[in-house]
Amino acid sequence: MKNSNNSLYPLVFTPIYKEKIWGGGKISKSLRRPGAPRENCGESWEISTIPNNVSIVKGGCLGGLPLDTIIKGYKDQLVGQKVYDEFGAQFPLLIKYIDAHKDLSIQVHPDNELAMKRHNCKGKTEMWYIMEAEKNAKITKGFNKPMVQSDYKSLLSNIGSIFKKVKVTKGDTVFIPAGTVHAIGKGVLLAEIQQSSDVTYRIYDYERKDAVGHKRRLHVNQAQAAISYDDNSYIKHADKYDPSSLVNCPFFKTNKVNITQEVLRDYSSIDSFVVYMMLEGSVKLKTKDNKDILLKRGDTCLIPACIDFSIIEPLEETKMLEIHC
Repeated sequence: MKNSNNSLYPLVFTPIYKEKIWGGGKISKSLRRPGAPRENCGESWEISTIPNNVSIVKGGCLGGLPLDTIIKGYKDQLVGQKVYDEFGAQFPLLIKYIDAHKDLSIQVHPDNELAMKRHNCKGKTEMWYIMEAEKNAKITKGFNKPMVQSDYKSLLSNIGSIFKKVKVTKGDTVFIPAGTVHAIGKGVLLAEIQQSSDVTYRIYDYERKDAVGHKRRLHVNQAQAAISYDDNSYIKHADKYDPSSLVNCPFFKTNKVNITQEVLRDYSSIDSFVVYMMLEGSVKLKTKDNKDILLKRGDTCLIPACIDFSIIEPLEETKMLEIHC
């Protein structure tokens, strides 16, 4: 049994919205977020301690406080001993919703070693859960033929033609290890779980220009050392494979939980916080000594590590992502 701290409770945060050249209106409309920009809203950062983008608690006795301050105060009681020992006041993950109204740039993220060397931060391995996908929506993942670095350099003049595109549908899971070239394609709304890093190397951006006529900066040369030519990414297509365990990697574990009746979720053996991202439906989440919390589609909630269990009562058929370290 964990050491209980009665002043901690399930935390919900004020979203941090990011307007993007490729963003749309689904975060506002589909996720029912009246406070989100109605156009060009590409991302909603749900839980973050990225500098200048630290999540603020919404509601309860900790309401108005930034997440890193709360971690400093509660330490392992909030995030778990192993997480606190490694990350201190930094939350180890960045949790987002992303709306790709247009294609995102083709990009790559460095692994831990390169990111620490270049940027003094962690690398970025990530996963996507596809919440909505328009007809013929695709993602970019890896190369369309076997590739080594010398091949890549020789093809830079025709770089837009060397990447592999894969069709995705609602319910698919995509795992993108650091070093994988990738891009979210237009018409996709997804939940993203990633290491706490905001380092991105853009490789190709379709020659498009921003609102004042400038092309966005590319990082073709920086990307060369970051790219992994062994493709360890994968897709679990919903129509062929629908497990509860979606991703189990060194940086996070993600399960999908389908709820049609009241369930007890036992965290007593997990030395970690737990995060819920609401994919569909709505629930009442109950923990010992705390009031019920209503969670609906698009909501995100952090269960502190000191809480042993929750009881989840569905108000309708519900699907959730359950994430921990």
